[in-house]
Amino acid sequence: MAKGEKKVAYFAKLESLLSSNSTIFIVNVDNVSSQQMHLVRRSLRGEAEVLMGKNTMVRRALRGLIPSNPAYETLLPYVKGNIGFVFTNGDLKQIREKIVSNRVAAPARPGAIAPVDVFVPAGNTGMEPGQTSFFQALGIPTKIARGTIEITNDVHLVKIGDRVGASEATLLNKLSISPFTYGLGVTQIYDDGAIFSPAVLDITEDDLIARVMESITAVASISLAADYLTLPAVPHITINAFKDILAISVATDYTIKAAESVSTVIKELLDNPEAMAAAAAAASAAAAPAAGGAAAAAAAPAEEEEESDDDMGLGLFD
Repeated sequence: MAKGEKKVAYFAKLESLLSSNSTIFIVNVDNVSSQQMHLVRRSLRGEAEVLMGKNTMVRRALRGLIPSNPAYETLLPYVKGNIGFVFTNGDLKQIREKIVSNRVAAPARPGAIAPVDVFVPAGNTGMEPGQTSFFQALGIPTKIARGTIEITNDVHLVKIGDRVGASEATLLNKLSISPFTYGLGVTQIYDDGAIFSPAVLDITEDDLIARVMESITAVASISLAADYLTLPAVPHITINAFKDILAISVATDYTIKAAESVSTVIKELLDNPEAMAAAAAAASAAAAPAAGGAAAAAAAPAEEEEESDDDMGLGLFD
C-alpha cells in the first residue's frame, strides 16, 4: 500500500472510531514495549480499540473533522509527546484498569525521568571494598563488613521528577534494583466533548454524598445567619421554633399538645428541686459502680502479675 493510501486508510479508521465511540482514553506510551502493547490490545478485545499514529497525522485528521464536530478541537492540545488513543463505549473504570494493569519492572536508564522516588535500602551489597569510592561519590554512607561493602542507612537516591544520572543508574544496576515500572498511563479522558483527568474516576459515591452533605450544611448555616428561608434550613427553623414554644410553655400556663408532656415534666422538676437532685444523685450512683468495676477489673491482673513477680511461687530459701 502506498504512503498516500495508508494516510487515507488511517484517516478513515480514525473517523470511524470517533463516530462509533463516545469515550477516548489518551494514553502515554513512553518506554512501552511492543509485547506490552500486544497484551493490552488482547485484554481490551471486544471492549475497546487502541489506535496509534504520528501526532502530525492525528492533528491533521482531527482538523479535517472539526468542521462537522467542533468538540474534537478539545483533543488537539493533548496530541503531543508519545501518546495513543483507546476508543471505547464500555465502563470507564474497568477499561482504565485493563489499560494500566499491564506493567513490567525496568532498570533505571541514564537520562530517564524518575516516575517515583528511588531509595537504596541499608544492608550488605556484596561488593568488594575497592568500590567504596563509588559510594562516597554519591554520598552514600557505607562500612566494610565481612570483606564486603555494607550501606549503613537507607538513601533517597533519586527524587520523583528528577532525571536519573549515569552514576545513579550504574549503582542501581550493580545492586540489581529495577525501581521503575513501565506501561500505558492514562493522561486524559475525552467523553462526549468534555476532557477531564482520570482522577475523576477515583471519586466514589461516598465522596459525592459527603460533598453534598457539606454543601447542604453550608447552605443551612448561611440561611440561618442571614434569616433567609431555604429548604435545608427548614428542619433547623422548625426545631428552634419548637424550642421557643416549649420555653414559653414552661414559663407560662400556655401549652400546646405537642409540647404538653415535655413541659409538664420540666415544670414538675422545677417545682420540686429535691426530686431533681435525687434523680441526679441516682444517676451518679448508677454510674459509679460501673466505673469502680472497670477499675477493679483493670487492677486485678496487675495485682496477680505483682504476686507472680515476687517469688515465682517459691520460698526465698526453697
